[in-house]
Formats: sequence, C-alpha cells, structure tokens
Amino acid sequence: MIQQLDELKTKALQELGTIQDEKELESWRVRYLGKKSLLTSTLRSLATLPIEERKSAGTRANQLKTELENGLQEKEQALREAQFTSGTQQEILDITLPGRPLPTGRLHPITQTLNEICDIFASMGFQISEGPDVEWDYYNFEALNIPDEHPSRDTLSTCWVEPKAESGEYNMLLRTHTTAVTARVIEKMEPPIRVIGLGKVYRYEATDATHLPMFHQIDGLAVDKGITLADLKGTLYEFARRFFGEDRKVRFRCDFFPFVEPGVEMAIECLACNGKGCRLCGYSGWIEILGAGMTHPEVLKRGDIDPDKYGSFAFGIGIERLPMLRYGIDDIRLFYGNDLRFLRQF
Repeated sequence: MIQQLDELKTKALQELGTIQDEKELESWRVRYLGKKSLLTSTLRSLATLPIEERKSAGTRANQLKTELENGLQEKEQALREAQFTSGTQQEILDITLPGRPLPTGRLHPITQTLNEICDIFASMGFQISEGPDVEWDYYNFEALNIPDEHPSRDTLSTCWVEPKAESGEYNMLLRTHTTAVTARVIEKMEPPIRVIGLGKVYRYEATDATHLPMFHQIDGLAVDKGITLADLKGTLYEFARRFFGEDRKVRFRCDFFPFVEPGVEMAIECLACNGKGCRLCGYSGWIEILGAGMTHPEVLKRGDIDPDKYGSFAFGIGIERLPMLRYGIDDIRLFYGNDLRFLRQF
C-alpha cells in the first residue's frame, strides 16, 4: 500500500508541474483530491489491511493528502502571479489607452449668449466694459437725464440699499440697468468711443414668464463725429442678422427713454408662435429685445462731450430674451431653476 501511495505522489506532482492554467488545475484537483479521486479510494481500502500495516499506511496517506493540498495552493498562487504579468493584465494596464472620461460641466446658456454677443460687437469695433452691481444714484439716474422727480424712476422698480445720512433719502441701489456703465464710460473716456457694458441688473418686481427680479443686460454706446440714426439702425440690424439669422423679421419703431432723443425700440418676431401670438409675446407676435436711440445731449454734456460736435447712439439689450427667442423657450424662469434636463440642452 505504501508503495502505491509513493507512486501516486510521484505521478500527481509530475502532472501538477506541467499545469498551465486554472482549468487544468481544477481537473487535477478533482482527479487527486476529489471525492472519487485515487487518494480517496486508497484511504477507503485501508480497512481491508492488517492492523499494523493499516497504521503506517494511514499515516502515509494523510501526509500525501497534506502535500498535495499544499502543492495545489502553491500552484494557484503561481498561476495568479503569472496572470498578473501576462499579456492579459498588461492590456488592462495599457497606458496607451485613452483615459476614462470624467464628468464635466458646461457654460450656462446665458453665459454662452453673453459671450456670443460680445464676439459680435467686438467684431464691429466695440470694446467690453463692466461696472459695479451696487451703484450710486448719480450714475444710475442723474447722469442719464433721470432726476429725482422724473416719472420713469417709478417704472424701474428700484432696489435701494443705503439711505443718505443727513436726509434719510436713499443714495445707493442695485443698478436697474447697465446704462449706468455708459454713464461712467462717458465720464472717463474721450471720443471716439465704441463700448458695450454688460452684467446683472435688478428690479423689484413680480416674477412671471418674462420677468425676473434679476436678469442680464448689455448696453452699447458709440460716440464719434457724424454718427446718425442710420448708423444705429445698421448696427442693430447687423447684430440681429448674425444672432438670429437672415430670415428673422425685425421691427424698429419709436419709443421713449429718458437718456436718448429720439428713442426707438427693436422687436423680433416671436419664435414660439411665429408671429401668431402666444403667452410668451403677450399675443402680439413680437417680443421687444432692446431699447435704443440717439444719446441725449444732456447725457453727453455730463461727460464734457460737446453734442454739437459729436453724434452718439446708445442701446440696451435684455439678454435672457435672446435665447428665448432663438430656441422658443416660453418661460424665463427655466434659466435659473437649476434643472439639468433643461440646461444640458445648450
């Protein structure tokens, strides 16, 4: 019996040394250590042996089982290490493969619109300028030909910040329009001037499909000799053509703004209803996107610019309405609702 066990050991270890993969190793385990293996059959036959021979054969069989199990574990470890350094693992760690993409954000649609508008006007020779969100009453109103008693102050729904110490009257506010940037430009720069000012503006008013207490504007200003209303119209039509496309209808008609004379308003055909009338356009078929006009002489004089020598035009654009018109968005509140299903479309 002991001789049979020694022969079984020699054969098993020889086969174990030639195994190259896990499938072969599993077959070896079943053949030599399984319930129906040669070793198990040998152990079961011990009962037929004499007592003295049974004792020595049993001890030898248990030693053989231990040696085969240790050999099996060592072979499994060797195969795992070989797999780690094999071509399969190298493919997993191939540094020439592209990296896994990480989720990234994108520019907000209003930021995209601001950048596009700046590019359009920059190509027409305009510089970019900015001003403070918290503004003095002078630059927001007085410098723009809007004195204390002017009725247009009521329509601007002002958010006042700080009162005057001596009188209790408010003197600081969240700016109601980026035309305040224009007032600062006129005060600091000398003609020729071609500037657009951009940023957030604030109005104390109710929120609905087309109004918010905070939104964005771009104001433009041009000051030079010989500037006329035709230059203003040509500039705005060129902007509308580039932003909305050549097929969009544009309406240009008279309006009133305290800091321009004469004043005009420009409207674009409503894309949501194609001019038929809907909730977005107030059932008129048109949405006003900007006010404009020839800069009022008093505004130029406050910046020491001679209105008899220089002509000037100015315009202000509500930014949110532009992507609403372009993409047919019927509610301005969607831009600031933080709904990624909406924002990821742009």
